Amino acid sequence: MDAIQLSKKMIEIKTDKAPQAVGPYSQAIESNGLIFVSGQIAIDYKTGLFEENNDIEKQSEMVLNNIKNILEKCKLNLDDVVKVEIFLSNIKDFKMVNKIYGKYFVNNPKPARQTVEVSKLPLNAKIEISCIAKK
Repeated sequence: MDAIQLSKKMIEIKTDKAPQAVGPYSQAIESNGLIFVSGQIAIDYKTGLFEENNDIEKQSEMVLNNIKNILEKCKLNLDDVVKVEIFLSNIKDFKMVNKIYGKYFVNNPKPARQTVEVSKLPLNAKIEISCIAKK
């Protein structure tokens, strides 16, 4: 198959148990057995409101739960994640994020991961996480 045919094989993943896309993107896309989950920030899917509390623990938990809910729509879980990207507004939060992350990714092997500090995230979030999972 050429690249054009592959692009037509994308399936949008959408669930009411994660924040709805607020722009021209999808919560997640499935293509060739891979699930690409868009970056998630601490938005409560029930209310649509951003978790403005500056608590990195609370924001991290909410983000990871939103990702879990998106994966569940595909009948997957965090054990199916192969790559994680974490964006922090303050790298000093790295240790706490690692602690929270470790509660969610408990089985081995752990996914490949990168964590970077960025100057700013949407809604002044402290954390944004995206991932790729495999069916």
